[in-house]
Amino acid sequence: MGIYKAEHLKEFIVNVLKSQNVNQEDADVVAESLVRADLEGVSSHGISRLSIYSKRIKDGRINPTPSISIQKKGISILSVDGDNGLGQVVSYQALKEGMALAKETGIAAIGIRNSNHFGSAAYYCQLGCKEGLATIVMTNSPPGIPPWGGKEAFFGTNPIAFGFPVNNQPDVIIDMSASVVARGKIISAAKEGTSIPKGWAIDQYGEDTDNPKEALIGAVLPSGGVKGYGWALAVEILSGILTRAAYGPHVKSIYDDSHDTANVGHFFLLIDIGKFLPLHEFSEILKTMFFEIKSSPKKQGVESIRYPGERREQSYQEKLESGVQLSDEVKEELQLLADKFKLNFHGRFDV
Repeated sequence: MGIYKAEHLKEFIVNVLKSQNVNQEDADVVAESLVRADLEGVSSHGISRLSIYSKRIKDGRINPTPSISIQKKGISILSVDGDNGLGQVVSYQALKEGMALAKETGIAAIGIRNSNHFGSAAYYCQLGCKEGLATIVMTNSPPGIPPWGGKEAFFGTNPIAFGFPVNNQPDVIIDMSASVVARGKIISAAKEGTSIPKGWAIDQYGEDTDNPKEALIGAVLPSGGVKGYGWALAVEILSGILTRAAYGPHVKSIYDDSHDTANVGHFFLLIDIGKFLPLHEFSEILKTMFFEIKSSPKKQGVESIRYPGERREQSYQEKLESGVQLSDEVKEELQLLADKFKLNFHGRFDV
């Protein structure tokens, strides 16, 4: 294990990407997204993804210099072709346009195709919250969960995230996968050689497994059974079919060795809160509700009740000070990248 300063990890990510012709601004966006995920305790969507991003850029399966097309369709709709760029780059550029549109019209819907893995959905909710926008983010992904009653992966884990701004307190950030657990956590467990809890996934024969490698061959189970299946289907329709991206088993994984592009689809909805009521009033009502929630009777052993977004912000602030802990597996991957691009992988704290 090693502990690294966030600023050094960002610098390293930027230098790796710039070595592969990604421009400074785009590299900064990817670095911020990945390191923020680690700071928030969501390492499955953090710097552990850099190695595969780099490999797929080298293989020609991700375009480091995309010509992103953003077309306005009607008053409040943007249709985006990401030209197979890094998912964070495509999403960030689309979101910038969408936020300006939402402030003008009150609402913006953004459909994105020809993108790639975009990191943590929460990241885009946080960007929207900074602009006073209620933000809904969803994406499809490579096959991970079976349809209800099936044993073979068809839908992605298809997360959906919600963001609501709160003045002088952590924003409400709700980021949920349609699967029992994010597939990235199973990928991380496979890398680290650890088992996973029973009930997370099935193997290729449809049997419950605690082996992450068998789970990656099989399927992750949907959250809440048939409810998770319905959720995955709805996200697939909005992110894959409505956007004209790939859907279901046609979304390619960056972890397989095919030569196909992923054609991941994303769907964002931005709502200008100020068009409904003043933002400060909205925030004060939320705070009153949080006070009531936290004042409700607690189960034995529970010290406090938190709302979604508080834990993320607490972890973020703590790890900015104490550093990001990386597994030996991820450290080795990053050192290989450092050697390949003649970079200095540094930043370990004296602990």
